[in-house]
Amino acid sequence: MNTRHPEKVNNPINPIKKKPSWIRTRILDSQNYFKTKEIINTKKLHTVCQEASCPNISECWSKRHATFMIMGDTCTRACAFCNVKTGKPSHLDPLEPKKIAQATKELDLKHVVITSVDRDDLKDGGAEHFSKIILETRKMNNQTTIEVLTPDFFRKGDVYKKIVNAKPDVFNHNIETVPSLYLKVRPGSRYFASVNLLKSVKEINKKIFTKSGIMLGLGETRNEVLQVMDDLLVANVDFLTIGQYLQPTVRHYPLDRYVHPDEFAELKSIALSKGFLIVASSPLTRSSYHADEDFSKMKKLREKQASCHPLQ
Repeated sequence: MNTRHPEKVNNPINPIKKKPSWIRTRILDSQNYFKTKEIINTKKLHTVCQEASCPNISECWSKRHATFMIMGDTCTRACAFCNVKTGKPSHLDPLEPKKIAQATKELDLKHVVITSVDRDDLKDGGAEHFSKIILETRKMNNQTTIEVLTPDFFRKGDVYKKIVNAKPDVFNHNIETVPSLYLKVRPGSRYFASVNLLKSVKEINKKIFTKSGIMLGLGETRNEVLQVMDDLLVANVDFLTIGQYLQPTVRHYPLDRYVHPDEFAELKSIALSKGFLIVASSPLTRSSYHADEDFSKMKKLREKQASCHPLQ
């Protein structure tokens, strides 16, 4: 027994730091919140809002917004920051494309976000399944814009083209963190594989908006964050999200620090000056947070650019 330091016996691996005053969430409309929950649960769907313990779930569900997580609730990878469970996934649900399309209709979504767990067990990483869901959702909701938040399809070749060919309005893939932290934070992924995925999507179809996000508070430096911005701009990424990493449990990657809102505002200003079309940057910013509003802004900005440069 450790008698010299008894306070360290059974101590959590990575104690969770107390949240600062600026990280607060709220429910805006409890009736809508429970209605959204009922639709999702009735159809036995998964959402990243629940599985990843998103801090904005109350606000988003109160507005009847939800991000559907397809291909099950079990991921084949074990990213150190993520609260989605890891293990052997179940078989794909062949009825899932129709379920997602119907839920989108019942929620009356004008913009739907569809993400997934990593499915390294599948030959194409689930790209074909993504494609089917996009096509079925559009068929049943022809006025709804569709945003996908995909895995990196690492070592799967060009399977991502199946998704691009289904023509989502937004193709999002999160870079998550800076290159120096990848082996600790995203051990199953590679930084430049993610950058190249985004670059390739834009090369195939310039009309698709591309989007990526990074978390702060993992131990990255300011210069590393600025370099990530430059790398994403070289890949012609349109939209950048910057949010605070919130450590889910004591077993997850340790939080280095809470970043003040002023620093998020400064990074937003820098990113916009560098050339991103849209930047969302705040402690509670997440990939799909206010995604519908941001898509509308992106579309208007692109239309404005086109009218200013009609020959391009």
